[in-house]
Amino acid sequence: MYSHLQKIQWKTILLLSPALLIFSLFVLWPTLYTFYLSFFEWNMIAPTKEFVGLANYVEVLTDATTYKVLLNTFWYIVVLLMLNFVVPYIFAFVLHLLVRKFKNFFKAAFFLPSFISLVVGSILTTWMLNPISGPVAQIAKYVGLSIPNWSQTEGLVIFIICLITSWKVFGYNFITLYASISGISSEVIEAAKLDNIPSWRILKDIVVPMSSATGVYILIMTIVTGLQYVYTPVKVITQGGPDSASSNLIYQSYHHAFDVYSTGTSAALSMLTLLLFVLLLVLEFRFVERGVHYEN
Repeated sequence: MYSHLQKIQWKTILLLSPALLIFSLFVLWPTLYTFYLSFFEWNMIAPTKEFVGLANYVEVLTDATTYKVLLNTFWYIVVLLMLNFVVPYIFAFVLHLLVRKFKNFFKAAFFLPSFISLVVGSILTTWMLNPISGPVAQIAKYVGLSIPNWSQTEGLVIFIICLITSWKVFGYNFITLYASISGISSEVIEAAKLDNIPSWRILKDIVVPMSSATGVYILIMTIVTGLQYVYTPVKVITQGGPDSASSNLIYQSYHHAFDVYSTGTSAALSMLTLLLFVLLLVLEFRFVERGVHYEN
């Protein structure tokens, strides 16, 4: 009996070994090496590294720019959740239960932008929203209006960058939520309609709870992948400006490492970012996961 169980365990380890190897090479080892670099001052050129202890963490935590970037990151998360979580949820519900015709057309139209490169999307948006020669500016000028120079306007620049990022993320989130809502028993929905329950209450009290397992997955992926995708339009359009108004924790870490070659500071900021994501994950499991509905 013991030898049989031992054989199963070794077989399990053998089957998992490719995934464990990839995880170790591309996730675990880079994380550990980044943590190691956070205690050194190094510019990636010098042959030696100078041990500085916690000085990099102190520098990051006493830098006013860090807190500005942290606040930017918070607003990125808020806007991305609205555009890539709340709006796709509503669109998926409306398309599945309220729209009768052309469903396949709408699904394809919403998902198609996911295939477009973020670099292309960033350049195209920059052209469209050019405050002088862009088509939006020309239309606004025709009716006696003008548009602001959004890439140099604090606050607005974050919203526009989130719109560009949503171009890439929205379709995937929409299709995933649509598939989840499609799996809800039609008898439940029809019974609610027969009782004259308004659509917004069907969404709030039936659809969202019964698709909450997928909803939590989309919630997490919106935060994680959204902040990763934000890097591309920031790099292409603003480079973190004006005055770090469009930077976030991920781009700021890149800036320290590859623009000013302060690898230790970048590593310390990366570890603090990782800690923030772990904290968000713990809060999610603590307060959100308990309300998730699993049908089986």
